[in-house]
Amino acid sequence: MIAIIDYGMGNLRSVSKAFETAGHAAVVTRNRGVIASASHIVLPGVGAFGDCMENLDRHQLIEPIHAAIRSGKPFLGICLGLQLLFEESEEFGRHKGLGILPGSVKRFAADPGLKIPHMGWNQVDVRRPCPVFAGIADHSAWYFVHSYFVAPTDRSIVASTTTYGTDFASSIWRENVVACQFHPEKSQSIGLRLIRNFGDWK
Repeated sequence: MIAIIDYGMGNLRSVSKAFETAGHAAVVTRNRGVIASASHIVLPGVGAFGDCMENLDRHQLIEPIHAAIRSGKPFLGICLGLQLLFEESEEFGRHKGLGILPGSVKRFAADPGLKIPHMGWNQVDVRRPCPVFAGIADHSAWYFVHSYFVAPTDRSIVASTTTYGTDFASSIWRENVVACQFHPEKSQSIGLRLIRNFGDWK
């Protein structure tokens, strides 16, 4: 069973519906026992970084997330769920993240020719063959909505990059943790394939 972590923010229904469409049972929950017993964990996210960290703390979900990752079970972060895995973000000041991955979250630089947020379809270039990308063509277009991007200290965890004014890490993969800046639940057939691949990942 796949647990989608509910901390009071995020596109929970669309993520849950995508797993259902892909053929995997998923439950939206903040119950720590359910999270501990789940085979796979998903951390979605929409909203401000600091608010999301406050909600994770308020609902006592920080340690269950760390425990799930330590256990080795497959873990998927989506959009802000990717950014929260890092040490800190500069969104509306400095905010500490979960600290699972080394690095920080930065805002796209101001550019007269660059609309922020980065919104819509953009190309994703695979840098490392990751299990969730199985059967998906390299350079495929995925759906993005974000104003900030992750800057990993360890570049070896970067699974794919995307160009928007600059090249940024659009997904990462380290051991049992994979996370993406794009929204697979909004990326039509290739997004459903990634979600199905994640559910099949052992």
